[in-house]
Amino acid sequence: MFDFSHRVQALPDGRDFARIPAKTIFDAVFLGSACQCGPLHRIEAECREGVLRSRIGALSEDAMGYGLERQDPAAIFDLGCAIARQLKRNGVLASTWSRGLVVAAIDGIEICSSYVRCCPDCMERKVEHKVEGELRKDIQYYHRLCLLTIVSSSFPIPLGIRFQKNGETEVACSLALLQQLVERLGRRFLDVLVADAIYLQTPCVSALQALGLSWVITLKENQPDLLAEAQRVTAAQAPCPMAAGQSDELQLWYAPHLDWPVADRDIHVVKTLRRHPRNRQRVQRDSTQPKRIVKATVIEQSTNFYASNLELGSIPPLFLSQLGRSRWQIDADVFQTITTDSSLKQPSLHQGYEKALLVLTMIRVLAFTLTQVFYHRQVRSHFRQPGFGFRDLARRIGYQFLVPSLTFNST
Repeated sequence: MFDFSHRVQALPDGRDFARIPAKTIFDAVFLGSACQCGPLHRIEAECREGVLRSRIGALSEDAMGYGLERQDPAAIFDLGCAIARQLKRNGVLASTWSRGLVVAAIDGIEICSSYVRCCPDCMERKVEHKVEGELRKDIQYYHRLCLLTIVSSSFPIPLGIRFQKNGETEVACSLALLQQLVERLGRRFLDVLVADAIYLQTPCVSALQALGLSWVITLKENQPDLLAEAQRVTAAQAPCPMAAGQSDELQLWYAPHLDWPVADRDIHVVKTLRRHPRNRQRVQRDSTQPKRIVKATVIEQSTNFYASNLELGSIPPLFLSQLGRSRWQIDADVFQTITTDSSLKQPSLHQGYEKALLVLTMIRVLAFTLTQVFYHRQVRSHFRQPGFGFRDLARRIGYQFLVPSLTFNST
């Protein structure tokens, strides 16, 4: 479907005299990430005597680092964009709840934190930590990256990443990533962007407007005047009537055309009050009886505000709340999975491998994307009940697809 092998074969190789083909190094990292092998030394072990032995062959960690350092990150980025265009043509990005709109979420994550290892692109900060029981304040080196993910589809699909430069803010890094994606995918590829409250700034929303994107951004204390006005207006209103069959745990208020003086514009604000039943345990003590644990159900409340420039028309305001809540997928389903199963925060390449770290991370994200597509569209879609989970898929790929079938001689 993707002609993936030929696309990888066509990637440029920055080495002059390459003994190991660039495709072999790419395949080792890609398949190792798909099998959730983690760091490069684990992939090296799998290439020597594990699931990648027959497909890749012996390949050292140094050879992979050397090849990745001389790979062009822009070519990997273009490969990911080509995959995204094919996914949209095949209808993978389509959804029903988003009313035909392609919704993307953007967020940042920190990786490679260390007090010892660093590179010229590292960001720095002073952190208090304990060393042999003594509290010290040392310089910590780390990287941050921004990730744009489609969240309107039935499962999250990452589109691209960009490493945050030293001295650059997360918002500036995200806008640069959006600009890159719009140049390669076109202005009509995305419809709505959802983001956290840090993105609710005048330069950011102006840049999103220039890119032709609608936006839904969480409203918090970083915009105190706008938040106070939203609280005042919604406090004087009655909750919006909810459609039949919707949960009684949610109340919603809608304030259209609310004045935002800092940005010199009107926006729409939705306030939601959600009641969550939670099971809690507490210790009950009595002077006449021994202590015992008692389970009880407690109702917890959470209030959220969402600001947007999206004109609803006849669409109910609940749609803005659904868009705002969809941003949580990038944390719960993408960052958590890649961090836990693909060792995103503990890469093998860092000091002396500045470009290789970027290429390695991009290949890992690309492997996560295609593995997600394979799992949801080719595996889970064939079961009434999920036969196995996404983590189990990595083991099955390794031992049922990469390792040749064993033959036994009859005795």
